[in-house]
Amino acid sequence: MLVIVPIVGGTFSPLREDLGLDARQLTPVAVRKITRLAAETRSFERAVIALEEADVRVSAKTVERVILDVGGELAARRDADPKSDEALALPVEDAPDLAIVECDGGRLRCREPGHGPGVHLEGSGWREDKNACLIRAKRQTFADDPQPEPPECFCDPKHVAKIAETEALSLAAPLAAPGYRGESDEQPAPLAIDWRPRRLVRTVLSSLAESKEFGRQMKREARRRGFYKAAAKAFLGDGLPWNWSIWKACFPEFTPILDFIHVLSYLFHAAKAVHDSPDDAWSQYLVWLRGCWQGDCEQVLQELRAWKAKLGEAPEGVPENDPRLLVAKTIGYLEHNLSRMDYPSYRKQGLPITTAWMESLVKEINYRVKGTEMFWNNPDGAEAILQVRAAALSEDNRLLRHLKTRPGYQFTRRPKPPNLPSQ
Repeated sequence: MLVIVPIVGGTFSPLREDLGLDARQLTPVAVRKITRLAAETRSFERAVIALEEADVRVSAKTVERVILDVGGELAARRDADPKSDEALALPVEDAPDLAIVECDGGRLRCREPGHGPGVHLEGSGWREDKNACLIRAKRQTFADDPQPEPPECFCDPKHVAKIAETEALSLAAPLAAPGYRGESDEQPAPLAIDWRPRRLVRTVLSSLAESKEFGRQMKREARRRGFYKAAAKAFLGDGLPWNWSIWKACFPEFTPILDFIHVLSYLFHAAKAVHDSPDDAWSQYLVWLRGCWQGDCEQVLQELRAWKAKLGEAPEGVPENDPRLLVAKTIGYLEHNLSRMDYPSYRKQGLPITTAWMESLVKEINYRVKGTEMFWNNPDGAEAILQVRAAALSEDNRLLRHLKTRPGYQFTRRPKPPNLPSQ
C-alpha cells in the first residue's frame, strides 16, 4: 500500500513552497477513504482511528485539509449550471411520478477563521444551517380520503407528549402526566391501506447560505433531477417564514403543505392552556386534532377565537406558557398557514403530510456537525463538512462519483504565485 509519497526521491526541494508543492501527496484511494470515513464518523480524530484499520495513516489535520478541499469542490459543482457536466445529479430520463421537496433549519457552532480553538462568534458561536431533501417518490391516488381518522399514535397521550416536547415552542410540561387517560371514547379506525408515498431516491442539500441563496441551490438541484416535469409535486415545511419564501420564489407550482406534526403540537399546548382538568384538556385536543385532520380547520379556529375572547388579551411580559399567549400563538399559526392545511385533499392525491423524512435527515446531519465541544471554522470549515455530509447522505452515490472524477490533486499543489518565473 502506498499512501504518502515523497515528492523528489526522498528529498525535498528548497523551492517546494514557492513552486506550490506540499511535502507529501495522498493517493486517490487514500483521499477516497479519508473523505468517506470523515463524513461518517463523529470527528476527524475518530476518522484517524478508523483509517488506521483501513491501512491509511494520516493526522487529524490532514483529514481536515482533505475535507476542506473536497467540500469546496462539491460546493462548486452544487452551484454549477444544471445542464453542465459539473452538475452533481445524475441525468433523469423520465419525469418523476411524484417530486417532494422538504426543507428545515438546524444549528452548529462556529469559530472565527484564524483564531484557533475556542468560540469567537457572538452568541456562543451558533450559526444556522439550512437543509433540504429532494425525494423522487411513487404514489397512489384515491377517490375518497384513504384515512379519514387520525392514526392511533396521534391519539396516544404519551406519544403526543413526546412529539410536542421536541418542538421548539418552549412551552409547559408534557400532557402525559398522572391523571391523563390513554384511551378515548372514539377509537380511530385502522388504516385499511397505506396511502403514503413510497420513497425511491433522496438527494440532500445543506449550507450556511442565506435563505435566498439556499433557495437557488434547491432550485438548481430540482432542475437537475427533472422535478419540475413531475406528474405531482409537493413542497413541505414547518411555519418558518423562510421556508415559504423559498416556496414562493422557487417552487410556486408545487403543492404547499404545512407539516401536520407542528399543527398537532400547537393544538396540544392550546388544549392544555384552556382546561385545568387533564381529562378535559385531552378530550379537547382530540376534538381539535380530528377537526384539522379532516379539513375542518375553520371550525377549530372559531373555537380557539372563542377561547381567546373568554381569556382576554395577554399583557406584555407574561411568560411563554401563559394560556392567553398560547391560544393567541396557536390562532396566529393556523391563520397564517390555513391555505396549506387541506390534509384530506393531500391524502387523496397520495401526497405526504408530514416532514418526517426531513426531520430524520436533520438528525443525520447533526450527528456529524453538532455535538459537545464541536466547533467549525466559520464559514469555510463549516460549509465544507456540510457539503461532504450532504453528499454522503444522498442516495445517488454522488460523493463516490465525485471522488472518482475529481480534477487534479489539490492537496499537493497550490496556485502558482504570480511573480514566479516560468520554468
